Amino acid sequence: MFKKIILALAVIFPMSVFAQKFGVVDVDNVFQAMPEAATMRTTLEEASKKYQSELQQLQQELDKLYSEFQTLNQDPATPESIKQRRLDDIQERNEKANQFASKAQQDLERLRQQLIEPIQVKVFDAIKTVGQEGDYTLVFPKAQDLLLYQGANVVDLTETVKAKLGIQQ
Repeated sequence: MFKKIILALAVIFPMSVFAQKFGVVDVDNVFQAMPEAATMRTTLEEASKKYQSELQQLQQELDKLYSEFQTLNQDPATPESIKQRRLDDIQERNEKANQFASKAQQDLERLRQQLIEPIQVKVFDAIKTVGQEGDYTLVFPKAQDLLLYQGANVVDLTETVKAKLGIQQ
């Protein structure tokens, strides 16, 4: 009996001495508040506008070629070989425009990744530092779809992380 009591105390005592602390951080909120994120959005918007402008120009050229083809196609005196060549040209340019649109999308995604990576590293480093300084066992992202339950003893570290990053409220 005495051994059971000693064993129970040996198991319970360390758990009470080493109380675990848990924190949550609204990573999206921190990210959106960073000036680097605003700069990233501006850079992406400018690049996107340039690609959009180029795509619109390509589309206008295609529309013009198609309009000319329709006029040419109505003329019975135009040989079929010329009509076919014009149609092939339109299809080729349309394919190139689609390839350009796909490449533009890939370029924008690559640019987004290049711009977002250093910001994410900075945020995660700040979260890690706050967690270490506060002796937190775990720090979870505060997202509605991730957190099923949050007890009263969980600390929201969002403002602390913002302060660590030098973000003013």
